[in-house]
Amino acid sequence: MTERKQKILVTGAAGFIGFHITKTLLENGDEVIGIDNINDYYDVNLKYSRLIESGISIDSGNKDSTEIYQSDLYPRYKFIKMDIENREQLNDLFLKEKFDKVCHLAAQVGVRYSLENPYAYISSNIFGFINIIEACRQYDIKHLIYASSSSVYGNSSEIPLRISHNVDHPISLYAATKKSNELIAHTYSHLYNLPTTGLRFFTVYGPWGRPDMAYYLFVRNILKGIPIKIYNDGEMYRDFTFINDIVEGIKRVIETPPNTSKSVPYSLYNIGNSSTVFLLDFIEEIEKILGKKAIKEFLPIQPGDVFRTEADVSELIQDMGYKPNTPIKTGVREFIKWYQKYHV
Repeated sequence: MTERKQKILVTGAAGFIGFHITKTLLENGDEVIGIDNINDYYDVNLKYSRLIESGISIDSGNKDSTEIYQSDLYPRYKFIKMDIENREQLNDLFLKEKFDKVCHLAAQVGVRYSLENPYAYISSNIFGFINIIEACRQYDIKHLIYASSSSVYGNSSEIPLRISHNVDHPISLYAATKKSNELIAHTYSHLYNLPTTGLRFFTVYGPWGRPDMAYYLFVRNILKGIPIKIYNDGEMYRDFTFINDIVEGIKRVIETPPNTSKSVPYSLYNIGNSSTVFLLDFIEEIEKILGKKAIKEFLPIQPGDVFRTEADVSELIQDMGYKPNTPIKTGVREFIKWYQKYHV
């Protein structure tokens, strides 16, 4: 293990992206404190399994635990079951640990669920975010990196989607909360000279992924011989981005000193594969790898769904020297390999 580079707080550490970036930072020699409230939006057993994969054995029966768990695999990793909505606990953590940087990935995710439970999004994505950024201000954090989303672009007809595009017309509450995060971050960067960087992720997929995502449901249902639901009669296009590419992008942003020479130390980046894939072609790739045809159920488009996404990553290339490039065939194969092993 190399000498410690930075001490980083990763929120949402039991989540899909949080789990992967935590392991990458640890393998890079950084010290990480991970927090997550392990909510039941999707199967908590998957979240606990991710933690176990990181060397954290946590008592799943103790819902109110705030114990500090030391990883058995990574000496520089500790995990705490904590909710970002708990301002007092969060401030105590910042005071004690004296982080260099914060990678904020905790959020209530999912576009469709925001139609059913809007309050969960305001609580986590607005109140939780303000707790995080205010703690960053109070405790002199060098750089706040936070998750935004391609959903902020709404149903923009300007393709590819560029950071410079207007994003004032979100079509889901989830997207609206992510746009709100960007606005709050800009305000704090302007008022307090706090360096902030928002990352607009484009349809992230891969091993240890979220079971509410379409690709996960497609693989599960095809293997079980259950019909898969295809919205907008299949007329949808997505910039599917493999998890390794997302993590590499985050890692580079964390490692690169923020540009404090700007009048406002605020940045945004798209992280996407820069290519749009027809949904039915994506399903066909899954069918090929599984060697089994899907039973397709075609349905109208769902409220809040966007028609097409495709990332312009010019800023990521220019500032970070990086462009995601994992082909769909490779990414889907890696996910299916993990899925069949995990669900054996």
